[in-house]
Amino acid sequence: MKGFFKSSIGKKTVMSVSGLFLILFLLFHLCMNMAAVFSAEGYNMVCEFLGSNWYAVAGTMVLAAGFLFHIIYAFVLSIQNRKARGNDRYDNQNLPKGVEWSSKNMLVLGIIVLCGLGLHFAQFWAKMMFAELAGCEEAVEGFVATAGYEGRAAVDGAAWIKYYFHNPVILVIYLVWFAALWFHLNHGFWSAFHTLGASNSKWIPRLKCISTVFTTIICLGFAVVAICGALS
Repeated sequence: MKGFFKSSIGKKTVMSVSGLFLILFLLFHLCMNMAAVFSAEGYNMVCEFLGSNWYAVAGTMVLAAGFLFHIIYAFVLSIQNRKARGNDRYDNQNLPKGVEWSSKNMLVLGIIVLCGLGLHFAQFWAKMMFAELAGCEEAVEGFVATAGYEGRAAVDGAAWIKYYFHNPVILVIYLVWFAALWFHLNHGFWSAFHTLGASNSKWIPRLKCISTVFTTIICLGFAVVAICGALS
C-alpha cells in the first residue's frame, strides 16, 4: 500500500480524489450563494441555517478539509517534482501539441486560487460562520453598523456581499480569481476522472466537454453573484 502512494499513479489518484472535494465544495457554495442574487432575506436564512446547525457546519468542514488537503498535497508534489527535474523544467513557450497551457501552470493557478481563498475567508467566513461559532457577533455587528449596513451581523451575508463588492478593486480581484479558478478547475475536473479510469478515446472528449460546461457554470455563477452585489 505504501508503495502505491509513493508511485506516480498513486500520487495522481490522491490528487484526483482530493480534487473532487474542491468540486463538491464549489458546487455547494455556488448553490448557496446564488440565493443572494434573488433574495437577500433568503440568502441570510441560508447563512443562519449553516451557522446554527452542527451537521451543516460539520459537512462544510469536511469538504473544506478535503479542499485544503488537495492544495497542500499539490504543493508537496510540486516541490518534489521540481527537485527531481532539477534544471530540466517545462518550456511553457513551446508546449507539445495537445498539451493544455493550464496543465503546465497548475501550481501558479493553484497559488492564485489559494490567495483568493485566503482573501475570501478573511472577508466573509471569518466575519460570518467563524464569528457566530466563536460567539463574537457583537464585534462584527459594530463593524457592520459603522460601515453603514445595519443588519444581523454574522448571519447578514447579503450586507457583506454589498459592502465588499461595491469596492471596484475588490470586485476586479475576485473576477481575476474566478478566471484562474476556471483554468485550474477545467483541467483538473476531466483529468481527475481520467486518472480514476475514464481513459478511453470515447470518454476523454466527453469529459473535456462536461468539464468546460461545469467549470463555466461554476465560475460564471460566482461572477454573477459578485457583480450583482456591486450593482445592488
